[in-house]
Amino acid sequence: LPSSETLDSLLDVAVQASKLAGEIILGNAGGADVLKSKANSRDLLTLIDPLCEKTIRETILATFPNHDFLGEEDVPPGKEASAAAIDAKLANNPSQYLWIVDPIDGTSNFVHGMPLCMPSVAVAYKGEVVVGVIHDPHRQETFSAVKGRGAYMNGERIRVGEQSTIGDAIVAMGSPPAEESMEMSLAALPVLMPRVRTIRMIGSAALMLAWVANGRLTAYWEYDLSSWDVAAGSILIEEAGGSMTDLENERWNLRTRKICGSNGGRVHDEILEALGEAGVV
Repeated sequence: LPSSETLDSLLDVAVQASKLAGEIILGNAGGADVLKSKANSRDLLTLIDPLCEKTIRETILATFPNHDFLGEEDVPPGKEASAAAIDAKLANNPSQYLWIVDPIDGTSNFVHGMPLCMPSVAVAYKGEVVVGVIHDPHRQETFSAVKGRGAYMNGERIRVGEQSTIGDAIVAMGSPPAEESMEMSLAALPVLMPRVRTIRMIGSAALMLAWVANGRLTAYWEYDLSSWDVAAGSILIEEAGGSMTDLENERWNLRTRKICGSNGGRVHDEILEALGEAGVV
């Protein structure tokens, strides 16, 4: 691991960058015009996404000029491009530090003026996430975690929920833009919905992961997500005592695209079992 001082500094810069981007999001909270659709009409980009990314990037590079940076807005749409982008960064990273950023997670919510969108900022060291920050500007809630130090919201320690069976679980999932992911999400619903307390689709992976970390949600699964959607949330959940895996129950890493983050234990296993029964593989 990096030194304690380095981790402190990484965390400070991640929080600072997230809050600056959060202010831009709040300043446009009434909604935003769609600049273009990326993969299809359900995958949106506004003028504000690149502005938030530029602000985050400049804040980071001012303190860490040698660190590498992967932002959603640098990568062409589609899962192949997104998988290739993280592979390329992990293969060639002289500084060993990689910042992984989604400037506005929940762009469709943002476009429609829904206060369910925020930046997601993570730092990986030698391919392992060591710092994650998800700052929700609408509620002024800053979720943060440093490897080995636990997870926090506004400085207070947070823990995953205590539900011990799937019947008590509030499970979040997505309404994904891509065809295959959408089919898998639809296939999961009839199997999962009757078994859980309720299903939620909030439209921001960052927020759903953060809410698993502090127990508002029990679990969140998704068929296909990119590193920038999940990196910050993954360390929040693990440091809050939960499990972050793929759908085969292997621990999540930066190349993982199918995800399940939960409070761990039996609930996690039961959700993966249900998804398996539904043919979600």
